[in-house]
Amino acid sequence: LAAGSEPVRLRGLVVDAADGHPIAAATVVAGSGETLTDSAGRYALASDAARLYVRAPGYRAAELITTPESEDRVALQRIEPRALYLSAYGVGHRSVREAALKLVADAGLNALVIDVKSDAGLVPYPSAVPLAAAIGARRVTTVSDLPSLVESLHARGLYLIARIVVFKDDPLAGAHPEYAVHRDDGTLFRDKDGLAWTDPYVDAVRDYNLAIAVEAAEAGFDEIQFDYLRFPDTPHLRFAADNRQALRVAAIGDFLRAARERLRPYNVYVAADVFGYVCWNRDDTQIGQQLEALMPLLDYLSPMLYPSGFQAGIPGYRNPVEHPYEIVRRSLESARARVPGSPLRFRPWLQAFRDYAFDRRQFDADELRAQIRAAGDAGSDGWMLWNPRNVYRDWSGDPPSGEAPPAP
Repeated sequence: LAAGSEPVRLRGLVVDAADGHPIAAATVVAGSGETLTDSAGRYALASDAARLYVRAPGYRAAELITTPESEDRVALQRIEPRALYLSAYGVGHRSVREAALKLVADAGLNALVIDVKSDAGLVPYPSAVPLAAAIGARRVTTVSDLPSLVESLHARGLYLIARIVVFKDDPLAGAHPEYAVHRDDGTLFRDKDGLAWTDPYVDAVRDYNLAIAVEAAEAGFDEIQFDYLRFPDTPHLRFAADNRQALRVAAIGDFLRAARERLRPYNVYVAADVFGYVCWNRDDTQIGQQLEALMPLLDYLSPMLYPSGFQAGIPGYRNPVEHPYEIVRRSLESARARVPGSPLRFRPWLQAFRDYAFDRRQFDADELRAQIRAAGDAGSDGWMLWNPRNVYRDWSGDPPSGEAPPAP
């Protein structure tokens, strides 16, 4: 042993439960120790901890009780999440929630993405984070018992993803202007929806969001998904540090490193949503999202591959809404060509709402099938459907029953 090194106490093999093949690059955690399996699926870790956590993209996380000097064989169950999104209001609106769950059952879906901190900065469950109540983020309760909700949905066999909107946070920015993004003239910045944003450079903003992420992990979610993990895409703004690419990318990276550390004891996957053009742009898209910098810090990357969002098109396709298959597949392939590792680390958001940028077409069965097929052909680990009002059409084009929830 080299001077100061610790003896290896835990060894084992991580395999696919279905066929027994070894899983490379699986994350193995015991106490404060963490490592990745090698190309043969083996790990060695210096730790005396009794509980071992194991996860790998494309699989359900697992945990087991182990003993030092033993050699364990950990079999992971495959999971390909096929998800609907439910907003903070949608999950608490009985008819909308039940319509979504019926579609999940009828269409063979197996996952939900649920807001635990919404686009409006609302925390819709009885959070114990003091700042949430102090800033007015707890003014609406749509989920009276978050762990019970998670338990009931897990009982249906669903994989559950907690969506946390990070830096777009009107309650926190309004209550603490010192945490907020400002315009060059010193006034509070508000986006096109009239919502204020918090400054990604401010530690207190990071700590608040991480505290909510920990609560979601404690409630039993399988995955924590950070959205609006970026700087506003608006020029002439003022932050606590210079608004240049290197510092923006570093700020987003610092948040994710802190998230991985805080969430380590919970064996949850860490994911982030990014603009679709992040799959194509070599820079940070002016918002701090740079593909090569993000991937080492995440289990999953979820690009928002809505054809309506590609208003400048992609090479060879100037009208994206006419080519939903090509937008999704080529974007995923562009991203995969730039970063090493498994394609299972990508799980895209797909468009399940009416076009707003081109011809206002409804995205019905044909468009949904095309996007879903593209995600599968690109090798991604499932997909997620986004409709902000949570009213989803089934694959035949008929909307499920149930009225839309009130707008957030």
